[in-house]
Amino acid sequence: MAINLASKYSPAVDERFSLESVTNIAFNRDYDWVGVQTVKVYSIQTSAMNDYSRTGTQRYGVPAELQDTTQELTLSQDRAFTFTIDRGNDMDQMNVKAAGAALDRQIREVLIPEVDTYRLAKLVANAGKTEEATATKTNAYSLFLAGQEYMGDHNVPAGGRIAYTTYAYYNLLKLDPAFVQSGDMSEISLVRGIMGSVDGVPVIPIPLSRLPEDVQFIICHPMAATAPVKLSEYHIHVDPPGISGNLVEGRTYYDTFVLSNKKDGIYVSMVKS
Repeated sequence: MAINLASKYSPAVDERFSLESVTNIAFNRDYDWVGVQTVKVYSIQTSAMNDYSRTGTQRYGVPAELQDTTQELTLSQDRAFTFTIDRGNDMDQMNVKAAGAALDRQIREVLIPEVDTYRLAKLVANAGKTEEATATKTNAYSLFLAGQEYMGDHNVPAGGRIAYTTYAYYNLLKLDPAFVQSGDMSEISLVRGIMGSVDGVPVIPIPLSRLPEDVQFIICHPMAATAPVKLSEYHIHVDPPGISGNLVEGRTYYDTFVLSNKKDGIYVSMVKS
């Protein structure tokens, strides 16, 4: 005769590891999409310098009308999700699929990673400078300083810069003797994900899955790009028509734009192909 051993499911859910958004601090909020889908941004040109003439009627030079260009920023990412939790299934599974917790899990594990990945891909695709040079434990620090040099040469403010790195590059940096002698990993902010600073720039190591392929690090300034979220709404409908239980829905309308005159505020280091 067979012996049937008793078993049961635990009401404690084995949650997956997840990471909160790491990109919010990398973008400005200077533009307003309220009531519109597209915002046009003016870029105003400058005038050349002339030698002043002490005679004649055009002593400052020949005046020309000041020119301008525009950049259209049109939101394109209108994303949504939905799922149901049948009341019968929920009761028979000890209510482990609580709607509120399930919604929070969806935002934390699906929505936030998608938005972060999209934002970082836009930064990489529109960077002012992309350099290919594979990092090692003897050149990781110099590669970072090259990015700092580029931004400095292009008038990007030193204050406010942020760096996103892979964990592999972050580890190589800590092994680089040049960095060990002069670097600083003392600044830690777990809320923002900051794990120290390099040459005064806060460093945020992030999973490979949120970065485009072969990217080692990104140095960026929030002035260079904007990441509007025009709509972000989530609903839990209890017993909607046709369903005994909960219907969960969410929608996020967002995008990311690099400003034409400020793209030099983004520097990308990639593995050499």
